[in-house]
Formats: sequence, structure tokens, C-alpha cells
Amino acid sequence: MIWRSPPILGFAIVVVLVALATAAPVAALAQNDPSIVPPPKSLKKLPEAPSKLPKVGADRTRGLDFLFGALKAAPDQASAKHVEARIWAMWLQTPSDTAALLMLRAKAAMDAQKADVALKLLDSVVKLRPDYIEAWNRRATLYYLKNDYAHSLQDIREVLIREPRHFGALAGLGMIMQEIGDEKRALEAFRKALAVNPHLEKVPEMVKTLTEKVEGRDI
Repeated sequence: MIWRSPPILGFAIVVVLVALATAAPVAALAQNDPSIVPPPKSLKKLPEAPSKLPKVGADRTRGLDFLFGALKAAPDQASAKHVEARIWAMWLQTPSDTAALLMLRAKAAMDAQKADVALKLLDSVVKLRPDYIEAWNRRATLYYLKNDYAHSLQDIREVLIREPRHFGALAGLGMIMQEIGDEKRALEAFRKALAVNPHLEKVPEMVKTLTEKVEGRDI
């Protein structure tokens, strides 16, 4: 089944709006009091595009619909990773050469741990191409790595408005909810991510753990 926009979009907006109110004081405290900053995010890697991506056609909507169907039906992890890479390739496509160049520079800055430089570059991409999903998603990831959950949630909301099936953003939403202690909404977000992409790494284990905490063990 391919998720349609209304149910996931409704979920995303409700969860993110509630989360913004919850996460804002958390983010502010984390920035003002180093003693409560969460563990380094290198321990919790968010889903991201692989380093090598295949070439894809220009028919985005039809192509993505087909690929999401193939992703859900993939018989094994290797097949799923191949389809997933094609989805990321389509998400990363942009008709703007300038936006593409800025995204490359932002990634290089992030790899070099120059977060402020990367953030300025991503700000420029978002202003230049507000319809470009991966600019919002990349910036959400960067804010997450900086422990700025409020801004990360705002960018996740922008991603999900434009692409409710974005399993990377849904997984990121789940991780933020988990880190601020909202295990119920973390579980909802992780389940939505798995419904779109059943082959996400580590997310099934998170769902199992959170299900036991939130809903209790089966007797």
C-alpha cells in the first residue's frame, strides 16, 4: 500500500505542532545548560541518502509512486536498499544548478564539522527553492545534530507537507519525540516510517521497545 497524503499529512501536522510546543523549552534548556545536552548524535544516525545514487528519470510523481510500491513489496534487504537509493535519488533531484551546488557545499561543510557554514548554505537553498524537499530535510538533520529540536521539527513539518511518505523525516520525528520523552508520539512516528519503508534499519527494534513501554507486553 502506498500512503496517501491526507492521513499521514494530518498525523504529521498534529504531531509536529504539538511537538513544537514541547520541544521549544527542551531545546532552549539544552543550549543554555550543557549538563543536560543529549548524547552525541553520532550514536544515533538518521536515515540519509547513500553516497552513490543511481540515475533516475524525470517523471517524479509517477516514478515515486511506483518506487514506493516496490519498496513495500521488496522481498529482501538488498532489493529494498536498491529501491530506497532510487527514491533518495529522486528526492535529491533539483532543476536548479545553483541549488545543487549549494547542497554539495553544505554536505562538504557538514562532513568537515562546519555546522554554521552548512546551515548558512542550507538557508540559501531553502530561500532559493522552497519546494526542494531535501533542503528542508538536510537542514532538519543539521538542527537535530545541534540539539535544536524546535527548528528541526519545523523543518520536518515542511518536509512532510511536501512529501508525507518521507521515511527519513518520519524516523527523525520519532527520534526527537523519543529524546524529549514523548514515547507515545515517538512510537506513532516510527510506525508511520515503517509503514512506508518496512526495511529501515534499527527502527523495528525501536518500535518493539516502545510498544512494550507504551502499550505493555502481550500476555
